Amino acid sequence: MTTLADPPATSQAPPTARARRAPSRPRRSRAGRTMKAGPLAYAILGVAVLFSAFPFYWTIVAASRSNADLASVPPALLPGPHLIRNFEAVLEEADIGKALLNSLIVSGSITLGTVLCCTLAGFAFAKLRFRGRGALLAVTVGMMMIPPQLGVIPLFMLIAELGWVNQLQAVILPGLVSAFGVFFMRQYLVQSLPDELIEAARVDGASTARIFWSIVVPIARPGMAVLGLLTFMAAWNDFFWPIVALSSSEPTVQVALRQLGGGYVQDQSVIMAGTLLGTLPVLLVFVLLGRQIVGGIMQGAVKG
Repeated sequence: MTTLADPPATSQAPPTARARRAPSRPRRSRAGRTMKAGPLAYAILGVAVLFSAFPFYWTIVAASRSNADLASVPPALLPGPHLIRNFEAVLEEADIGKALLNSLIVSGSITLGTVLCCTLAGFAFAKLRFRGRGALLAVTVGMMMIPPQLGVIPLFMLIAELGWVNQLQAVILPGLVSAFGVFFMRQYLVQSLPDELIEAARVDGASTARIFWSIVVPIARPGMAVLGLLTFMAAWNDFFWPIVALSSSEPTVQVALRQLGGGYVQDQSVIMAGTLLGTLPVLLVFVLLGRQIVGGIMQGAVKG
């Protein structure tokens, strides 16, 4: 009768304290740690929002009050009942409807042209290789340091030779491309557009135009939204060149606002009502492009 031998004893080391410890959750690095805002941060943000929003709130208050209410001491701090009457006075004193339409045409055309042309130029400076690229980029950056007022006289002489005085194209065409927009889109595409995507598209046989429309434009959309808003605001608020190239018969909003509140004593409530009308389209554009603008700013601020 055979007996089974006992299985050989295996030597097992006693579990150490580190092995017996329950697995801990991975710690976040300092770079990825979520920071919580304290009461001081909220207080500072609240004060900053108050100071930023108060001018717009005061515009609403002044546009809805009479000129006597604004001259009283202390001045009224709540909206009044004269908003509709002041809007009617704006429409009587200036052709604000035509001015809004002209400003919309001018600002929209300049914005579309600037975004398209600057994105094309920025893509060329960022990802394409050609002779003189560094010199052309240096000239573009140098143009940002030249005051635009220095070119007013030759520019006016040029549009006078073309017969464009008092026509909207005299304001639109000089603003279709900006040196800042080219440099902005170049910097954005350098960080956001990988070279591997372009090389893969080249291998697949895509042309430069196909790469631009199918790859560059979708990636550059947040940056284009930021540039579009900045360009629209600059074109909408421009006063110097439109008042030189246009007359009172073809005004933009800023030129039309100059005609408000005339007389021995200026009616500040009517001026503020016209200013409020001129500000609403800019707020509408920000509401429509706000998400893209914030995304573009954050994507440009975070690298990697």
